Amino acid sequence: MTIPVDTRTIARQTLADAAYGVFIDNTFRPAADGRTFEVTNPATGDLLVSIPDAGAADARAAIDSAAAALPAWAALPAQQRADLLRKAAALMVERKEHLATLMTLEQGKPLTEARGEIVYAASFLTWFAGEAERVYGQIIPASVANKRLMVLRQPVGVVALITPWNFPSAMLTRKLGPALAAGCTAVCKPAEQTPLSALELGRVFIDAGFPPGVVNILPCSDPIPFSDVIFADDRVRKVSFTGSTEVGKILIRSSAATVKRISLELGGNAPFIIFDDADLEAAVKGAIASKFRNNGQTCVCANRIYVQRGIYDRFSARFAEEVGKMRVGNGLLPESVLGPLIDMAARLKVERHISDALAHGAKLMLGGSAMPDDANVPGTFWQPTVLTNVRADMLITQEETFGPVAPLIPFETEEEVIAAANDTPFGLAAYFYTRDVSRVMRVAERLEYGIIGANDALPSTAQAPFGGVKQSGLGREGGSVGIDEYLEVKYLSLGI
Repeated sequence: MTIPVDTRTIARQTLADAAYGVFIDNTFRPAADGRTFEVTNPATGDLLVSIPDAGAADARAAIDSAAAALPAWAALPAQQRADLLRKAAALMVERKEHLATLMTLEQGKPLTEARGEIVYAASFLTWFAGEAERVYGQIIPASVANKRLMVLRQPVGVVALITPWNFPSAMLTRKLGPALAAGCTAVCKPAEQTPLSALELGRVFIDAGFPPGVVNILPCSDPIPFSDVIFADDRVRKVSFTGSTEVGKILIRSSAATVKRISLELGGNAPFIIFDDADLEAAVKGAIASKFRNNGQTCVCANRIYVQRGIYDRFSARFAEEVGKMRVGNGLLPESVLGPLIDMAARLKVERHISDALAHGAKLMLGGSAMPDDANVPGTFWQPTVLTNVRADMLITQEETFGPVAPLIPFETEEEVIAAANDTPFGLAAYFYTRDVSRVMRVAERLEYGIIGANDALPSTAQAPFGGVKQSGLGREGGSVGIDEYLEVKYLSLGI
C-alpha cells in the first residue's frame, strides 16, 4: 500500500473557490440556525471543509422555493427543459476532472472510477432530456358519438430526492434527470458523508441556466428533521430514496400520512454464479469487476460468488491470483485500484463478516485484515480478501458486506444454485456466466431479481430500467420507464 500524496494541497486547490451552503433559490446560504458540520476525507481522516447543516427551517424554505417554481417549470415546453438538461450534462463532462477530484476527496474512490461516475451521471441528464420530448398522451375511442376521451400525463409536483454516499453524483442525476424532464421541481438531500459532489451539481444547474427553485439541495448531518418536514408537507407529492432496506421501511410508513408516491432502491445480496461451461477468464474478470467496484461498496456488487464444483479449484486459484494484483491506496494516486472504506463502521462490518466466516469453517485464501497501520492512519484501508468453502449459514452470505471481501461458495447443480441464489429477502441484482444459450434463458427467468447480468458484470446504464424486487425496493430508475415515476396520468372525458 502506498499513501504518500499531497492530499492537503490538492484539497486546498480543489476547494479554493468553493462557497458551499444550503442551496435554495439558486443561492448558497448559511443554515437557518447557523449550524455547520464537518466533511472529512476517508483516506486520511483530514477535515476537508465545514459546511452549513440544514435543519427543519431550511427544509421548509426549500419546499417553498420548489413549490413557487413548479407552475412555470411544469408549463415550460418539454424541448426547453430538454435543452437545459443537455447543457447541464455538457457542463458536467467539461468539469469532469474537478468533479472527480472532489468526489475522490470526500468519498475515497480512485480517480479513474470517479471520472467514470461523472460521465455516467451526465448520461442520465442526456437520456432523460430525450425522454422529456417523448411524454405522449393518448386518444381513446369513445363508446358514444358525442364524447372524446383523452389521457394526459403531467408532472407529479414537488419531489424529494434522498441519495447515498457510494455514488454521490450518479445517484442524484439518476433521480433528478427524470424528475426535471417530467416538469417536477426538487428538494434533494445528499448523504452527510458526501454533500460536496451534490452541491457542485447545484453550481452546474445555475450555470446551465435552470431557473431558481427548480433544484434545491440541503446538506445535513441529521436526516430526521428533513424527513419529518417533507413527509408532513402535502406539497411534496413524491419521495425517491436510495439506501438501506431498514430506512426504506420507515419511509414507507411515513409516506402513509399524506399518501405520497414513493420510489425505493434498497439493499441487495447479489449472487454471482459461474457454471462449469463458462469462459473461465471472462468469469474471473467479471467477478472482480462486480465484486471490487467502488471497493465493494455498491448495492449491486457480487456478494455471494457461487462456483460449480467442476471448476471451483481452477477458478479460485485464478481469481485469487488476479485479486492479489490489486493496489490499495489513496484514490488520488494513479496506481490505486481500491481506495478506503467510507468509515470505521464499514470496516467493523467487514471484520465481523470475515471473523464469523472463519469461525464457521471458511478458509482464508487472500487478505483478511486492514492494511498496515503506518500507512493507514484512519484505519479505513482494507486488504482485498478472498474466502473459500463458504456456506449459507455464515453472515457473509446472509447480509450485504459492502466491502472488498469475496466469498467463494461451491455448488453442484443448476437447481441447487438457483434455490440458493433466491434464498434471500432481497432481489436487486444477480449475475451468472455460462456458454449455454438455453441455460441463459432458464436461469434468467428463474432468478428473483430486478436486474440480471448474463455474462455481463456491469449491466447498469442510463437507458435501461434499474430497480429490485422483494425487499430491494419499489419502482424503477432509468430507461424509458424511469420518467413514469414522476408523471401522473389524468383522464379527460370531453362531451361535444
